Amino acid sequence: MDFGKLPSVDKVDFALAPEPPQNAELLAALPPLAKPTIYLGATGYNMKSWVGQWYPPGSKEKDFLRCYATQFNTIEHNTTHYRIPDAATVTRWREDTPADFRFCPKIPQTVSHARDLGLNGRELSLFCEVIAGLEEKLGCCFLQLPPHFSVRELNLLARFLDHFPSDVPLAVEVRHESFFQKTAAAESFFQLLQSRNIATVITDVAGRRDVCHLRLTHRQVLIRFVGNALHPTDYQRVADWANRLRTWFDGGLHEVYFFAHEPDNLLAPDLAAFCADTFLSKMPGVTLRGPQKVGGVQGVLF
Repeated sequence: MDFGKLPSVDKVDFALAPEPPQNAELLAALPPLAKPTIYLGATGYNMKSWVGQWYPPGSKEKDFLRCYATQFNTIEHNTTHYRIPDAATVTRWREDTPADFRFCPKIPQTVSHARDLGLNGRELSLFCEVIAGLEEKLGCCFLQLPPHFSVRELNLLARFLDHFPSDVPLAVEVRHESFFQKTAAAESFFQLLQSRNIATVITDVAGRRDVCHLRLTHRQVLIRFVGNALHPTDYQRVADWANRLRTWFDGGLHEVYFFAHEPDNLLAPDLAAFCADTFLSKMPGVTLRGPQKVGGVQGVLF
């Protein structure tokens, strides 16, 4: 992900922002849950460089999704941003993954980047119909709005949410600076999501600290953690997130989707493995599984 990247992060203040006061009220209103879940994943599985490290030696491309799903239990599924899959492909995705796996498909750019958010076309309804084939393995779709989409277009977003199927989980990512200012319009955005049971997407990236807003609007949240090739700050940031997630879970949050981004996806499993160890040490009661190196031992696919 190129958004918010910097050539050097040595002088970046990565400290997480103070807790938004609105979070406590939201969390207190959620129904109690005995055991929260962290779904931990990366942004793609077609990685030949992972063979022999994270995928069993000799793994073929046709088996990469199955290999990936033994290591992670979710994926930020970016392929749907560029092309709506056919029903057969979605069925294969569902059948090639274990019971605890969840897909988080991105809304097609023909919708998210259209001037009308696709309200006058068929792409949105077609996408929702096809992606429903994931059945219980559909985690949360997410709508990534373009950088120019500002609070002035909230009415358009509201109309989009009116048309979006209420039975399809959704999270929304915004990037325009106007959403992160202390204004009534910005607050209206978060209230809109909360009123429609829509989650927020929080992006932790070096060059845009404002998009790491920490605002919750639903029982689940999507976090896109953009690392910097395992720079020392990556590890401290993960530790900070562990503390914040523990606070949210103690308050009543149900689910977190946490996606590890690294340059070219190469080191994403290394980062995710550290995340899993750190999160479990801070939150031993949470449901979570993370990747483990296979070394020279042939793994067993389910």
